[in-house]
Formats: sequence, C-alpha cells, structure tokens
Amino acid sequence: MTLNPHDYHFNYAPYQLTGTVYGTLLNDRHALAALGDSIHELPYKGAPKAPVLYVKPRNTFQPSGARVITSQATHEWEVGGSLALVIGRTACRVSVDDAFEYVAGYTVVADLSVPHESFYRPSIRFKARDGSLIVADEVVAQQTVTDPGALTLRTYLDDQLVQESSLNNMVRPAAQLLADVTDFMTLSPGDLLLLGVPHGAPRARKGQQASVEIRGVATVHASFVGEDQ
Repeated sequence: MTLNPHDYHFNYAPYQLTGTVYGTLLNDRHALAALGDSIHELPYKGAPKAPVLYVKPRNTFQPSGARVITSQATHEWEVGGSLALVIGRTACRVSVDDAFEYVAGYTVVADLSVPHESFYRPSIRFKARDGSLIVADEVVAQQTVTDPGALTLRTYLDDQLVQESSLNNMVRPAAQLLADVTDFMTLSPGDLLLLGVPHGAPRARKGQQASVEIRGVATVHASFVGEDQ
C-alpha cells in the first residue's frame, strides 16, 4: 500500500523533497556501546540526554538508483541505512502516545557519509556531500506498520548481505524519538526524521552496488562510480 497524499494534506515525492531531513546519531544501542568509556571523556562528557541530530540539506537528495561519485578525496562511503518517518502534520511537543498521529508514512534511505570516528557535532563535510542521501521511491502509510521496532534493516553490497539489524535496537524507538525531538523543535509536513543508522555501517567503493531494504516498507539502491563516469 502506498501513501495517498490527499489523506494527509501534503504532497510527498522522494525525488522532489521540499521538507527538511533530520538524521539521528547514536540512537543505536550498539553504536553507543562501541564508544565505551570514551563517552564520558571530552568532547562527549557523557551519553546524550537528548537526540543528537544533523541535517541532510537539499544538495544531498537523490532518488533510488542514483549514481554516487567516488573520488580521490572520497574513495569510499559509509552506507548508513535508516527508516525515515515522513511527517504528515505540524508536530510540536507531541506525546509518545500520540506520536504516530503525526506520522503520515515511512520510507527507507541510504544515508551516505565520509567515514569518520567522532560523533561529536558531526562535520558538514562528512555528512552533507552532494548526492549523499538516496531516498526510496516508495512511501507506505503509517497504519500499515504496526510496530516500527519489529522491522529489520538489511544492507547489501553487490547482492551480498553485509548488515542485518533489528530496529528494536534503537535507544529511542520511533514514537519516543519523535516526542523527544518535538519537545525542543517543530517538525513540518513533508519533513523526514531518520530513526538512526545501525552500528557498523558497511563501506562501498567505486564499482560497487548497494541496496538498503526494510521488508514491508521499501528498498533503495545506489551505484558507486568514478569521477569520469
């Protein structure tokens, strides 16, 4: 089932995004655990008490099937698969119990970034490279997904499964994340809120094909090519 935009009073097409895309860092329990004792040292000084967000600006947007450029400066990309919450109503200080009333539907993205180690105030040059957000063509209505936490995200490189992660591993499940984010900022219809990338995102190089799949939601594809292509 695909989303009928007239049911939610907004128009949404993945390759014509007009809203803002917000990514979420350290929302995967394994990613947080991997930092070990360093989470209590500078610059972090403790586990995050609120969602750690970053923005994927318009220059990053590409539809599924897009070609991603590799170069001498960026010879490999981290392929961060994520469930995306498509906001259907203006959301400000929503409760956990009411959170899904503000979600029109779900889609899948491949959130690409330049490999880096620090999660503290992520650098724009790592997260906002041109063409670094590949968005699936499909959007499924919110009502078709009973529990986002029961979904499984799978990433493939050259048709080989290289990552599999349950969305139940998220520190803040979808409803809690939306409630916590809208406690300090308003989300608008058409915005995307990414649930978060599982720990250990695979890396893709020139000549490889990548796919991110959440069964029951969508699949997104990308190919990695050289500058001459």
